[in-house]
Amino acid sequence: MALMPILTAPDPRLKKKSKSIEAVDDGVRQLMDDMLETMYAAPGIGLAAPQVGVLKRVIVLDIDREEVKTGPLFMANPEVIEASDEDVTYEEGCLSVPEHYSDVARPARVRVRYLDRGGKQQEMDCEGLLATCVQHEIDHLDGILFIDHISALKRNMILRKLLKARKEKERETSEGKAAAKTKDKEPAAAL
Repeated sequence: MALMPILTAPDPRLKKKSKSIEAVDDGVRQLMDDMLETMYAAPGIGLAAPQVGVLKRVIVLDIDREEVKTGPLFMANPEVIEASDEDVTYEEGCLSVPEHYSDVARPARVRVRYLDRGGKQQEMDCEGLLATCVQHEIDHLDGILFIDHISALKRNMILRKLLKARKEKERETSEGKAAAKTKDKEPAAAL
């Protein structure tokens, strides 16, 4: 297994729609395993393939930290086939929108159909945090971030902060490389 870099908004790859997978083969299972390891390391409770730069309809979840004990869930081609009329609001966050949270209303209960890690079609009834998490991750497969469910004003403010943080990190990285090059040259010049 290997850790994968997690893309952060406003990376344009996060806005692209993912392609369905033909079958759950060894490559898809490896992707699922790598995504799960990456999610745990982040740490998070859900991760979609587009968040690691792979435009395939694959998600992993594990909400065992809550009252519901699911264990790791691996879903390929997940789709909501039923949703309750009743909504519930959770404060959502996202590994691709680090350090930002907002209340998002979603259906309280959903039924989801997917292919499991073995390639077998499954259906699962989800409610509470699990329902929210499944819907959040499926949104990623369609190029939708949780901030797309909030006001444009708040979304734009968050995106500006993320862009500013990225530029600062890039600047620090380039300055660090320049300082390292200068440092490397000093001993050579002294010889």
